[in-house]
Amino acid sequence: MDSETTTRDRSAVDWALLVARIVVGVIFMAHGAQKLFGAFGGPGLSAFVQMIGPLGYLVTIGEFFGGLGLVVGFLSRFSAASIIIIMLGAVTTIHGKFGFFMNWAGNQAGEGFEYHLLAIGALLPIVIAGPGRFAVGRFLRLPKVAGKERPIPVLE
Repeated sequence: MDSETTTRDRSAVDWALLVARIVVGVIFMAHGAQKLFGAFGGPGLSAFVQMIGPLGYLVTIGEFFGGLGLVVGFLSRFSAASIIIIMLGAVTTIHGKFGFFMNWAGNQAGEGFEYHLLAIGALLPIVIAGPGRFAVGRFLRLPKVAGKERPIPVLE
């Protein structure tokens, strides 16, 4: 009976990780595309780098390719951790001074950091548990942990 429960629960975890990866990945690919290509009314790479400096290159690459990695399930833990670092940077450098809440009513000078915390909360399970069973990385010949079938965690 225990093995049945464990199998069913693991399957639910795999599906939950897939949903989280796809939703968060698509959102960050879109945000990254705004910064990288100027898509969806975004500033494009040169304008974004002018706004925040050379760190803008890393933010843009991290958001777009990190989102792509999450969607396909390749380097998912690394991608999720990278986006978490980007979100923490956004909170500490820009959004923290505007308080917790987003600026829905237009009463603040800028956007708060509730979105960033939500993204971090959605990404932490991927960092902790990995991408789940439905990931491209599972089908690649990646270096394995000694004595196990799993890839090295940073490559998941």
